[in-house]
Amino acid sequence: MLMKKHKYDICIRSYQPTDAKVLAQIYYDTIHTVNSTDYTKEQLDAWAPASTLNDLSQWKNKWSRTAPLVATVNETVVGFAEFEETGHIDCFYCHHLWIGRGVGHALMRAIESKVREKGIKRIYAEVSITAKPFFERAGFQAIKRQTVICRNVAMENFIMENYP
Repeated sequence: MLMKKHKYDICIRSYQPTDAKVLAQIYYDTIHTVNSTDYTKEQLDAWAPASTLNDLSQWKNKWSRTAPLVATVNETVVGFAEFEETGHIDCFYCHHLWIGRGVGHALMRAIESKVREKGIKRIYAEVSITAKPFFERAGFQAIKRQTVICRNVAMENFIMENYP
């Protein structure tokens, strides 16, 4: 799938095992930069500890099962999203330098295409405070604000859903 709204092409492709290191880096960097406006350092470190970058085997195992959609610009990975057959979006991360440049939109359109293809009626995600406005613009509604515990640290997020 090719999205062209900006001066560059955003391509969405399937995950490849060679993506693991860059996806782990995007996960870590996005959490520690973009989400720092809404979460404390303690929460960010619990959510994405530095060890996130050290053990790629854990990520490779996860991504071999979940097969994320990967967004690229000129073959550079700029974001990814995990979409499960149940309609659940697990991870949805854009490189912090690419926020607001259409990457999230392209990933969401690819998910919506899969939803139509598979006849899924409801999509949902646990969404950070930071990502909530993006998901709202994509047609999601918050159905519950919740406190989750991650590595013994409490943090707030939202369960959001959409019926595309």
